[in-house]
Amino acid sequence: QGQLVESGGGLVQAGGSLRLSCAASGRAFTNYAMAWFRQAPGKDRELVAGIGWSSSSTWYADSVKGRCTISRHNAKGTVTLQMNDLKPEDTAVYYCAASSTGYSIRSEVGYDYWGQGTQVTVSS
Repeated sequence: QGQLVESGGGLVQAGGSLRLSCAASGRAFTNYAMAWFRQAPGKDRELVAGIGWSSSSTWYADSVKGRCTISRHNAKGTVTLQMNDLKPEDTAVYYCAASSTGYSIRSEVGYDYWGQGTQVTVSS
């Protein structure tokens, strides 16, 4: 049984930065595409960024492009999301996800393992 555990969320002022981390254990997550999703109150969950198993491919939502960087360290079993120049509209619960399905990293339906989420709140 695989497990994904997020950390690094918190309260930050607009313009600030946060680094989210996801620790993966229990399965061969090194072979899986990984991603960060977020869900704001009253809104649908959205894919924020994805990364292929070898880090050769990455994808970002337009809303975070240029402000966020996703990376992974397979030997450590971690995936990180560096978020800069945060805005109040970035406020959401952020979820780490993994895909064993082989779907494109930008395909929301391909992710089948999920963490519990970490809250990010950006004050104006």
